[in-house]
Amino acid sequence: MVSNEQRRRQLAREKYLRQQQRRESARHKTRQRNVVIAAVLAVVLAGGGAIAATGALSGSDKDKTKDDAAASGTPSAAPTSKAPDPCAKEAKAVADKKPKKLSWKKEPALTVDKSASYTMKLETTCGDISVAMDAGKAPHTVNSFGFLAGKGYFDHTKCHRLVNSGIFVLQCGDPQGTGAGGPGYTLPDENLKDPSIKGGKYPAGTVAMANQYNPQTKQGKNTGGSQFFLVYKESELPPYYTPFGTVDKAGMKVLKKIADAGAGAPDQTMNTAPNASVVINKATVGKS
Repeated sequence: MVSNEQRRRQLAREKYLRQQQRRESARHKTRQRNVVIAAVLAVVLAGGGAIAATGALSGSDKDKTKDDAAASGTPSAAPTSKAPDPCAKEAKAVADKKPKKLSWKKEPALTVDKSASYTMKLETTCGDISVAMDAGKAPHTVNSFGFLAGKGYFDHTKCHRLVNSGIFVLQCGDPQGTGAGGPGYTLPDENLKDPSIKGGKYPAGTVAMANQYNPQTKQGKNTGGSQFFLVYKESELPPYYTPFGTVDKAGMKVLKKIADAGAGAPDQTMNTAPNASVVINKATVGKS
């Protein structure tokens, strides 16, 4: 027969276990929410995005252990990988070549043929990536890329960020290589109602603009510059980022090689650089 004291202890233990389960469930939900928030903020320019991302991910749960804190960090920090650099030899050969320091006060005149399709070819140290661009849907964006590529703006620039958790993107287009650089002018948001990104998902192969939009404050619209991201695996993102192109089949294989090499830990600007040394040797844009 169970004594009153034993029964009391049993009830107390069951209550304790229920409390622990509730706490763990709450922590799990918090981690999931933080992953979504950080994944969205990961594609903004670091000029305004790094601060926002840091604030969004600073927890205040006093019950969190060190393991919990690590689990709720930026998604781009996990999983990290020490996979070999598949592009090291090619990157070493061009290590002495540096990007041009170029800047303009205003967006270039709109001279693109809106009825035409254009192709942007990125000759990188990891392989060539071709992007089909539709000037009719995103004329300002396509026009700007044609202008910048013609000036050699993208040549010898590093792809500075690889996000491999929450969302799956490679981000390029910053001559500074920090996530804070730009051409000096901004572009209007375009093509945000494209059927391909309905349902809050950007399909694999999508190429879209990074910007300074903060979905929490609703500020930072029309702030695209030169930075763009290539989606190598379907990613859940709100339609705030101008989709302007699609990677070809051969280019997707190059992206997979880069993604498979993994990413490093976040640096002081919240960037998680790809382990693969991805450098755009030359970018060209022309009619398809």
